[in-house]
Amino acid sequence: MSDLSTIWPLFGLQLATPRLELRPIHDQDIPAAVAAAASGVHDPARNPFSNPWTALPPDQLGPNMARWYWRCRAEAAPGNWTLLLGAWHEGSFVGCQDLAAKDFGTLRTVTTGSWLRQSVQGRGLGKEMRAAVVLYAFDWLGAEVAESDAAEWNSSSLGVSRALGYEPNGVSRREWGGVVETLQHVRVTPESFRRPNWPLQVQGHDAAASFLKSS
Repeated sequence: MSDLSTIWPLFGLQLATPRLELRPIHDQDIPAAVAAAASGVHDPARNPFSNPWTALPPDQLGPNMARWYWRCRAEAAPGNWTLLLGAWHEGSFVGCQDLAAKDFGTLRTVTTGSWLRQSVQGRGLGKEMRAAVVLYAFDWLGAEVAESDAAEWNSSSLGVSRALGYEPNGVSRREWGGVVETLQHVRVTPESFRRPNWPLQVQGHDAAASFLKSS
């Protein structure tokens, strides 16, 4: 009998770092993802996300997260996708690292975003997650640029970017959940990327690549 990855090849993709396993979120993983988010992701007084999804009441948080996972799957197509990778540390779901692209076959540009439960923050896992997907984008998918952004006060996110070799790429003003935030945009290329001192382990790339690259 075939497993689901033969029908939806992205489900067969796995990235492994020294401390993390990153793979697409299956339906059976959603309860663990919701529990991790509900345990706390950031200081409630200041939301780092443009869509303040973490502020939803408990009875809305889970359905909202599930809809987002399903939407990203449904809209995935060669060259245009948001790949949501759950992050597991010591067997527990600890966060999500996404990698997204639009017109990838032409632009060869990816963007990233992530969240990590508060109980494991401060250990360098956020940097490890980001390094993993940037390595995958550059070395396996042939990306030429990786971009990200964060509110100018978000020193944790911007610190990860600096540590990995991202350079400033302008600022903009955005409406975030009813307030105005100034965003710092950053970008990194294969030449400026500060590679980690560990190799990325990848499984399931060949099948997943047909979804992630334009024909």
